Amino acid sequence: MATVTAERVLDALRTVTDPARGGNVVAMGMVSGLSIRDGEVSFSLEVAPHEAGDKEPVRAASAAAVGRLPGVKKVHAVLTAAAPSRAGTGASGRHPAERPVAAKADIPGIRTILAVASGKGGVGKSTTAVNLALGLAAEGHSVGLLDADVYGPSIPRMLGLEGRRAEAEERTLLPLEAFGIRAMSMGFLVPGDTPMVWRGPMVTSALQQMLRTVRWGALDVLVIDFPPGTGDAHLTLAQTVPITGAVIVSTPQDVALIDARKGVKMFEKVAVPVLGIVENMSYFLCPHCGERSEIFGHGGARREAVRTGAPFLGEVPLDVRIRETSDAGTPIVHAEPAGAQAKVYKELARTVWDGLQRSAAKAGGPTISIE
Repeated sequence: MATVTAERVLDALRTVTDPARGGNVVAMGMVSGLSIRDGEVSFSLEVAPHEAGDKEPVRAASAAAVGRLPGVKKVHAVLTAAAPSRAGTGASGRHPAERPVAAKADIPGIRTILAVASGKGGVGKSTTAVNLALGLAAEGHSVGLLDADVYGPSIPRMLGLEGRRAEAEERTLLPLEAFGIRAMSMGFLVPGDTPMVWRGPMVTSALQQMLRTVRWGALDVLVIDFPPGTGDAHLTLAQTVPITGAVIVSTPQDVALIDARKGVKMFEKVAVPVLGIVENMSYFLCPHCGERSEIFGHGGARREAVRTGAPFLGEVPLDVRIRETSDAGTPIVHAEPAGAQAKVYKELARTVWDGLQRSAAKAGGPTISIE
């Protein structure tokens, strides 16, 4: 089977002309986020917001041109709203030079990257991300945690680092450490009560800086706690960062599962493997009588996993100790490592680690074995 390369993809895209701009989509600087993984090609066409409705034929033609290449199994082409383009014919009558295509660049020292996401807020995604990171560390892996929720960072409080500030050294940021993991958050850069009144480009720029100017060191896995939803920040991260796999967190009720489904589809569109779905707040065990109550229903995430084809990773109970330890800055996996709740997260960590290794091996990346 022919090998799909970035050069061949770009050559195919050079055959697609944007009639409004009078040049091919590569020469016009429209192509970004090019990613190739196991025969699946993903890329974006950047257009001005007011052009989005008119550019669908260009997007479809671009996808078709790449799809005809030998070795291409699937094409994910999306339109991304960018600032109004200045491409076109200048005073000299010449088109601008082709600009480099933004591709997924590895982050030095980081072997695998795990996205923890949800289609909506309030489902316990950050709590899951923190305890999953600690579970991975408990298994002997070197772990970093990036809080990508710029508007509402919660990782500093959950790690007992609230009020701490990240220091800079030789034009790099130094991550803070807690419970054996390295962490970075907007909450380490600005006071906790400062509202982040930022537009999308500022948010994505800040995320790129926290990813690529932080001195992470050597990590087996970087866990990224994605913000809620499926917005511009998600798309930018998914298209510019080589994410090894994603975990979707949901509660059992239908209203949460609808949004979880959107999260699965978003990662599929940008060719990021979905390692599975976690059902959080799956059931409640009364600490006094032991009676089990399924407050938000039960089994919805498992059924959604079957429906979407994503693996089902397990159930996390609704438990007051998980909430109390998170609020206190001592997550349950650290506070009560031998407890039943910590065991749930550690089992989840083992399952996720196996999924990361399979995904990395499939993409041609390194695998790690710990005896």
